[in-house]
Amino acid sequence: MAESHLQSSLITASQFFEIWLHFDTDGSGYLEGTELQNLIQELQQARKKAGLELSPEMKTFVDQYGQRDDGKIGIVELAHVLPTEENFLLLFRCQQLKSCEEFMKTWRKYDTDHSGFIETEELKNFLKDLLEKANKTVDDTKLAEYTDLMGVKMCGKEFNKAFELYDQDGNGYIDENELDALLKDLCEKNKQDLDINNIPTYKKSIMALSDGGKLYRTDLALILSAGDN
Repeated sequence: MAESHLQSSLITASQFFEIWLHFDTDGSGYLEGTELQNLIQELQQARKKAGLELSPEMKTFVDQYGQRDDGKIGIVELAHVLPTEENFLLLFRCQQLKSCEEFMKTWRKYDTDHSGFIETEELKNFLKDLLEKANKTVDDTKLAEYTDLMGVKMCGKEFNKAFELYDQDGNGYIDENELDALLKDLCEKNKQDLDINNIPTYKKSIMALSDGGKLYRTDLALILSAGDN
């Protein structure tokens, strides 16, 4: 899975996060030590196998970290190394922010009742807030477009049905046990992309972004939505 993505001339948002989860084996939010060296090795092998040269960004990355045991990079740095598709969800979630955790905190600032819904004007302010944190500027037309797109992404009927299916006790959030069931089903339905043996890693990475061990409707939508791109 990771090898084929690393061979791509343009990596989608969902592929990027699959790569990240593949190498961030301890779910720390950083690649360091063996994790980082494995990425460098597999990146070089994948590009060579595909008959592709390393991009200038990749060469700089390999030169900087290839011979270092103390190297450490976050998701932001990796987004600048790989040929990542400029995608608004990826941009808002992680690419220009310090971490996914910061994104979730910003969302919760607006979704105070954990309902998973905020008014259109508040959603626009939420996105504007994120853009300011990312030192990005867009005009009102583009901001309105992002607002409409994100509203559709996070309020889809199919996702809401799935959430209610796995929220078995109906308390409005998914806990670790319920997440286990969800991840197992996802792995069964996406065997080519997800390895069931990696469920503990997926679970640890996702729960690290939870609100005190609770994944509310929108928390989960934001975490999983890149897979729809």
